[in-house]
Amino acid sequence: MLINCDVSTLEYANISTSVTLVPRLEYSVNLLDVVFEILKKKMYDQKKLNIFLVDNLDESDNSHLKAIELERIMAFSLEILSQIKKRTRKISNVGSIPKILPTVIPLIRTVSAQLFDILPNCSHQLSELSVHLGSIVIDSAVLTKARFDFSQSNEESSTLLNGVKLMVNSKISKQYPNLNFFKVCNA
Repeated sequence: MLINCDVSTLEYANISTSVTLVPRLEYSVNLLDVVFEILKKKMYDQKKLNIFLVDNLDESDNSHLKAIELERIMAFSLEILSQIKKRTRKISNVGSIPKILPTVIPLIRTVSAQLFDILPNCSHQLSELSVHLGSIVIDSAVLTKARFDFSQSNEESSTLLNGVKLMVNSKISKQYPNLNFFKVCNA
């Protein structure tokens, strides 16, 4: 059996796939922006509520601890999404996609999981975003013949997550100095 392999069709398929990456990437960046803005607004509202709760603190009521934990989760999520936005802006061509995006997908999934009970719609949109970006990574890898070291990108993601967690915990503890922060984190 003779298989006809037409190189011009293969090149057209690669060009076609490359062209479809741009609108998918633009859609993904827009979706990220939408979630970021929603979360930023919710964070602002939560912060105002927490200031009121702390100013009118009732030691017998632990609702302020849950409210501060909610603010911590939102601050963590916002900072991670901000880092993802910075990284996506560094994409300059198809070849840069496999270098940049594999690290952000676990970050998006982490934030999505964190927001699942708090902001289910944002969580759903982030899940959708991770799927879109995953398909973009695979398609760009096919085009560029890139290879992935998932352990390396997972390590980079973990390092970034840990750094952001420390920073956010520090900010929250400074913002509410009269509260037992460890009690808040374990509430």
